[in-house]
Amino acid sequence: MQPVDLQPVDAAAQTQRPSDLFLIFAGANIVATTLQIGTALPAMPTWLALGVIAVGSIAGAWLVGALAPIGARYGVPSIVAARAPLGYHGAQLLALLVFLSNFVWIALDNAIAASVSVQLAGGSDAWWAVGYGVLAMLIVLGGPQLVGLADRVAVPVLGLTGVLMTLAWWRMPAAPPADVAAASLGDVLRGVDVVFGYQVSWLLMFSDYSRFTASPRASAWAAFGGLAVPALWFIPLGLLASRVTGSTDPGVMVTRMGLGWWGGALLILASLTTNFVNLYMSGLALKSLWPRASGRATVWIIGGIGAAMSFLSATWLARLADFTLLLAAVFVPVGGVLLAHYVRPVRRVQVQALYPPAGGGTPAVGSVVMPGLVAWALGAVTFVLAPSIGATLPSLLVSVVAYRVGTRATAGSMPEGIDPASR
Repeated sequence: MQPVDLQPVDAAAQTQRPSDLFLIFAGANIVATTLQIGTALPAMPTWLALGVIAVGSIAGAWLVGALAPIGARYGVPSIVAARAPLGYHGAQLLALLVFLSNFVWIALDNAIAASVSVQLAGGSDAWWAVGYGVLAMLIVLGGPQLVGLADRVAVPVLGLTGVLMTLAWWRMPAAPPADVAAASLGDVLRGVDVVFGYQVSWLLMFSDYSRFTASPRASAWAAFGGLAVPALWFIPLGLLASRVTGSTDPGVMVTRMGLGWWGGALLILASLTTNFVNLYMSGLALKSLWPRASGRATVWIIGGIGAAMSFLSATWLARLADFTLLLAAVFVPVGGVLLAHYVRPVRRVQVQALYPPAGGGTPAVGSVVMPGLVAWALGAVTFVLAPSIGATLPSLLVSVVAYRVGTRATAGSMPEGIDPASR
């Protein structure tokens, strides 16, 4: 297959090991921005912040893991699977949002890696950022198998570095107790939304890599574990390190903890591995919007723009929590719609119905599926309007219920869903 390909994966080609799928998700989440999320929570006592991190990390990983079996069962990437509940053009709108948001993540990762490299070895931020962008692109051009092979080496190294960082934090003298007032319920719920939203920012890779793994159950556990384990480790580590060092800057935290080159390797390698996934997801999104685009060309275009945007990333890093909540408002209700359609399917269709016919035109699933789009919109509005009571769960419930009700009300006019027996 091409490095970026929207076609379904045949069952005979589903040879990816669940351990490789775990490493791909883990490699995506062991990154400087995961550390940074721990510094972006509202002010609250440390013990309470750790509880907020645990709830948000596990719940967000569960949502992605619950959707991962879709890839193993049907062999289609996420953006194609979304055509069933949203319609062809509805899924294209989602692809556009994924495509645009991933530029921010790519730029952030390139800039973080570049700034650390300048501190350790000198040189220009711009050239380092471009260099890391090119390196990530070369690996992604090798396809999912090469990404899995690279992560098989990189993730254990990152894990070892994380152990060293944890030990360095443990050896540091305790910081004076921060003067933190008792957190309000609103602060606690917002903290859960931030962490959950960060985990769900990976929602649209639920099927992109699991389609190369044969077992739906193993795919679910691999995706869940790959997101949950790094979050439960690195988000608290970022929180604790920032409180001990008195800084929320990842590079400064690593420097003040005395990790030197090891700390630099953590940030650089983590930024590189997460951009494997960012580039691949953006490439699939662009192929959905521009089917005639070359798979290799999409990777080069996306990586190049992301590297250029690295110059603006400092502002994005400072507003990481706000950006995460914005993504959550988009992706949480999409997750609800996908859950309602696939986990307990309302309608069924052939996999071929998700793709345009050979002569061109609209797939059999239709141009738009109104129940899916309405449920998505209602869930997004709920997320925006319900921060005081915790936006995540209400948004998810509203989108699930709205989709179920909408599909029943339009049962006679809706296109059919996915038929598991079709593969």
